[in-house]
Amino acid sequence: MKFKLYPLFIMCLMVFGAQAQVDRSKQPQPGPAPKINLNKPASFKLDNGLKVMVVENHKLPRVSASLIIDNKPNSEGNKEGVKALYSAMMGTGTNSMSKDDFNERIDFLGANVNYSTQGASARSLSKFFPEVLELMAQGLLDPKFDAEEFETQKDRLIEGIKSNAKSAGVIASNVSQALAYGKNHPYGEFATEASAEKVTLADVNKYYENYISPKNAYLVVVGDIKERDVKKLVRKLFSDWQADVPPSGSLPSLPKVQYTQINFVDVPNAVQSELYVQNTIDLKMADEDYFPVLVTNQILGGSFGSYLNMNLREKNGYTYGARTSTGDDKYASRFYASASVRNAVTDSAIVETFKEIKRIKSEKVSYEDLSNAKNKFAGDFVLRLERPSTIASYALNIETENLPSDFYTQFLKKINAVTQEDIMRVANKYYKTDKMQIVVAGKGAEVLTNLENVKIDGKKTPIFFFNKEGEKVERPVYTKEVPEGVSVKTVYEDYIKAVGGEKATKAVKSIVSTGSASVQGMNLSYSSKNTADGKSLTLVQMNGMTLSKQVFDGETGYTEAQGQRMDYTEDQIIAAKRDAKLFTELEASASDKLTGIEVVDGEDAYVIETSKDSKNYYSTKTGLKLQTVTTVSQGDQSMTTTMGYDDYKTVEGVKLPHLISINMGPQTIEVSMNQVELNKGVSDADFK
Repeated sequence: MKFKLYPLFIMCLMVFGAQAQVDRSKQPQPGPAPKINLNKPASFKLDNGLKVMVVENHKLPRVSASLIIDNKPNSEGNKEGVKALYSAMMGTGTNSMSKDDFNERIDFLGANVNYSTQGASARSLSKFFPEVLELMAQGLLDPKFDAEEFETQKDRLIEGIKSNAKSAGVIASNVSQALAYGKNHPYGEFATEASAEKVTLADVNKYYENYISPKNAYLVVVGDIKERDVKKLVRKLFSDWQADVPPSGSLPSLPKVQYTQINFVDVPNAVQSELYVQNTIDLKMADEDYFPVLVTNQILGGSFGSYLNMNLREKNGYTYGARTSTGDDKYASRFYASASVRNAVTDSAIVETFKEIKRIKSEKVSYEDLSNAKNKFAGDFVLRLERPSTIASYALNIETENLPSDFYTQFLKKINAVTQEDIMRVANKYYKTDKMQIVVAGKGAEVLTNLENVKIDGKKTPIFFFNKEGEKVERPVYTKEVPEGVSVKTVYEDYIKAVGGEKATKAVKSIVSTGSASVQGMNLSYSSKNTADGKSLTLVQMNGMTLSKQVFDGETGYTEAQGQRMDYTEDQIIAAKRDAKLFTELEASASDKLTGIEVVDGEDAYVIETSKDSKNYYSTKTGLKLQTVTTVSQGDQSMTTTMGYDDYKTVEGVKLPHLISINMGPQTIEVSMNQVELNKGVSDADFK
């Protein structure tokens, strides 16, 4: 038990040093930081330049290896996607072992091997580690870049890009980086469908030949293995690795922002706005400002109790969480505050974000907030010291970040020395509230009017418009007049005509659909049954296990999820009766209202409000239904779900959508229908 006393002792000292005080009107002097004894890993270097670090730890029979290639950032030019495809191609076999044999052997050993543009990694039980490291080395040094595999991975990359094309979160992340660093800077690049299409197998080979080299590489081995055994293994497996020093051109200068501005990206299907308030900075880990900046960021937006989160989430209920990040990359960095907020409060969230940034620039932080931030770093630091990999990662940082040798032994001392004045000084230095980019990706039809009236320091904030590729565009047009003679009745008639006509739709008594979707790497199966008399069943399963089930028998219903059943409320029954019919457009409700024309994925659509919480969108060109937007409110919180309809195909004379996209906050799920059948496969027992 003795080894556990040391971390607890450090934490007690930090808490005592920060809180023990008599006069609370004066900042206490920082207590003495505990002495940190940080062992150094064993190290050696191969003739080809590969540097190796070894940390022995024999408590558990496990070993991990991480190979890190510390290259200068490089641009992909107009072929963004090369790096992603290189990473995807690695580990798909070698010139002496097929993809299946390679992966099956790793699985058989119970190991884990991964590759990326930054290198490779492997983990296994210590008795299998020599073979696992050999497999990792083979995959790295003798990869097979197969043409067929390349096309498969390229198709997957493009499908992923298409899937993210409607995600406000992904769009905001991409565009905010492009605007911060510039689209010609490696940190500002991101793959698009067009750029990925240009990538060839030769480009992947060229990337491998240029940038995968031992000259800038480090191999870190941690676990139940002797240093002498690592030396034998590494010399055997990596001594023949030969490659030139990777090319290292100059990086372009970052864009200069002359004044604070809003950069807006219209995402018509967005159910909430994605915000980034940002500016680029010049900060490195070796800088003296690094430690006060760590503490400042923690207080401003680095924890649940931070200024920003307590304002946007706890006080105002604008978001489920808000955070800040202050980068320390040795090549280029940025500060940003980010949040996903309800459409109706997008403008207010921006104003409140600036309020908190200016607060930390102009008001001294409280002793309590300062003490809590320091204690958090002390606790995290101590916990990291208990992991053997920490010794190696700290030693690696000292090498790659050009840090003084005592950087980590002095870490707590430097954190403990941060003062209120330091916080205010670095906040004013790095948080440039007069030259910030406010990047917003959201539904312009609902948020733009208010955004155009946002005032910072009493002045209206200029606004510029960009598309999802980060290119400047003209202001979107949202208010379009409904042509004379168009009404709810004519929109519904055009829809019924577009899907097959009144006779064909009235002949449909039931629809049975089965499909599949992928969510965070999990494959889901989807099935639904709907009848003309208003009964419905929706079932979502994974590997035969029911994740969710919704049943409505025409009069009452229930939802079942994770074994819990909840009966429909009165409002849900009313909504189910309204929506469960197969073609609600056959008979217009007196409450349905045509409210205007909006753009849905670049296509004009008539908007029909079926209730205060639900709207349907119909193409002005084809008459087909494009999407349904529903808002569910509970107390002060609300959630909006957008269901999109695409890939209409004719089934027994009736056109039905075979691709359903469901957007809930930052999550988008696409369900591809494998089969749609009419007037068969339904019984009353389905709705019990």
